[in-house]
Amino acid sequence: MPRYRITLEYAGTRYSGWQKQKNARTVQGEIERAIGEVTRQRVFEFQGSGRTDAGVHALHQVAHLEIGVRVPPEQLRRQVNEALPADIHLLRIDPAPPRFHARHAAEARSYLYQISRRRSAFAKPYVWWVKGTLDLPRMQEAAAAFAGMHDFRSFSDDDPDEKSTDVLVEDVTVGEAGDLILVRVGGSHFIWKMVRRMVGVLVEVGAGRLTPADVPRLLAEDSGLPARVTAPASGLFLERVFYPGDNRRLPLAPAFAVSTPDRKGM
Repeated sequence: MPRYRITLEYAGTRYSGWQKQKNARTVQGEIERAIGEVTRQRVFEFQGSGRTDAGVHALHQVAHLEIGVRVPPEQLRRQVNEALPADIHLLRIDPAPPRFHARHAAEARSYLYQISRRRSAFAKPYVWWVKGTLDLPRMQEAAAAFAGMHDFRSFSDDDPDEKSTDVLVEDVTVGEAGDLILVRVGGSHFIWKMVRRMVGVLVEVGAGRLTPADVPRLLAEDSGLPARVTAPASGLFLERVFYPGDNRRLPLAPAFAVSTPDRKGM
């Protein structure tokens, strides 16, 4: 049966995450419905590179589709897009080798989090507006402590007795663009709520309620603090999924810009 590699984007605001669920609207569920309508196939394999939680967005999610009907990729992309809601969009569909698996073949992933320094009438679904001043150099210093292999049990709701909470974080980059502070986290894989709790801790450091030296302590201890400062889902994007041969050196750029207003003459 033909297999396709699908690259897609979505705004997760209206969905209960990526993975198909009973009695809940999900991104995977919407795409499977659209594929079934277009191809008139009831049985096919459609899997993503990983899950995203309720309210989380994606700039370049990757999935594979194996289906018992051969359709030109661009024709399939256009037709499925027409059957999808406006907040889910297939960017491209490519023929894939028979053994290509969107999750198993992935080497790394990166997430982007957007913190807004100001209230925005337009960007609210895509940022976390943090009132008050954040010290960017302190956040950058704290971010460096997350790099490496660590046990992130305090940064996740996953049960360490059922699933490993050890994660290799390749890098954490903190920068700015206009009135946005951007946090990129790259690594082999991520566990439930991990990135949002990392961002929450970085904001606490930037606000002066924690110090950069507190990050190693929170990683070493079984602490409830990261859970209490979990950043909202609205600012989180699955940025990229990397496969063998992909370029991982990408510029740090916002998914949804929030520019600094020009107050001259106001």
